Amino acid sequence: MNIIVVFPKIENAKSVRSILQRSGYTVDAACTSGAQALRAASGMDGGIVICTYRLPDMLYSELYEYLAPRYEMLLIGCGAQIEECVTMGIVGLGTPLKVHELLQTVAMMTQVLARKKKQRRQAPRHRSQEEQRMVEQAKGLLMERNHFSEDAAHRYLQKRSMENGTSMTETAQMILSMMGENR
Repeated sequence: MNIIVVFPKIENAKSVRSILQRSGYTVDAACTSGAQALRAASGMDGGIVICTYRLPDMLYSELYEYLAPRYEMLLIGCGAQIEECVTMGIVGLGTPLKVHELLQTVAMMTQVLARKKKQRRQAPRHRSQEEQRMVEQAKGLLMERNHFSEDAAHRYLQKRSMENGTSMTETAQMILSMMGENR
């Protein structure tokens, strides 16, 4: 899990990084500005950004807008600042910061990100019109030559693609070429 810590004072960023590292988390960057955080985040595929309300070059809300959608933000600030951030879908922790609350919150955010990542991997991939045409053509051929129902032809393609470790489009291509029917 990628974690970036951003505080105007580097001592504060290093302190939070140290707490997280002692608890087994890897902190990828400790930054003092939003621009530094964005540079650090640009090479990563999501994660958690822990920051304070006001950075030298931008507010937390601007940083949140510039970050990729696969990032979650943990804002550390006073009560009024935390109330403001909740409406934006940002997690907030009040000051003075308690170590156990920080660790519990980061653990919760890590679990949420892991669940979202798993859902993205399991989401069905959308096929182009050409790929869809090829799958439909292979199903039609299986229905015509092997007397499969449409559901049976679809299941056959799915099963073969899983067994071969290929996509349904690749499997459809193989079937069409084997049966000599690439219309």
